[in-house]
Amino acid sequence: MLTLRYLKEYSLKSFPIILLYFLSFNSFEGVKAVPNFALFSFNLHMIIIYFYILKFPDYLGIGHIFLAGIINDVVIGTPLGASSLSYLIMCFVTSYIRNVTLRSKMTAEWFTFIPAIFFSNLIFFFIINNFSSLSFYYVELLRNSFFTFLFFPIFYYLFKRHQLRFKDD
Repeated sequence: MLTLRYLKEYSLKSFPIILLYFLSFNSFEGVKAVPNFALFSFNLHMIIIYFYILKFPDYLGIGHIFLAGIINDVVIGTPLGASSLSYLIMCFVTSYIRNVTLRSKMTAEWFTFIPAIFFSNLIFFFIINNFSSLSFYYVELLRNSFFTFLFFPIFYYLFKRHQLRFKDD
């Protein structure tokens, strides 16, 4: 028998997985699709992975992250496994940061997001450069990384509010 409490807990735990798969199937790249805002894009996948692996590691499994990366590669046309390895590197760096951190503060987590983005994009760049013939612009990757870093506090606040709304009930 489904109770309201069980339904709330199930929706809370499945929210990041559903959001990650939704973004992977739709090849979301921030507001790049809007004509007037074509200058910047950000990687919401990385923000979701970083936040939930850092704060709520039980809500987002590595298998789901790997499968979402494979789906994302198929949808956007990059070599199979490039996004998956990039997301898994993000997971491993985030897990290390979570285990080393004594006291979590949003500003410290925001600045530790820099090495996570760097290593994740380094793997993505290495795979694209060495195993495909896709044209790749360094400036676009740098711009995407910068705006991903810049938008992290906004999504941190939104995801935190979402988690706290369900936890208080």
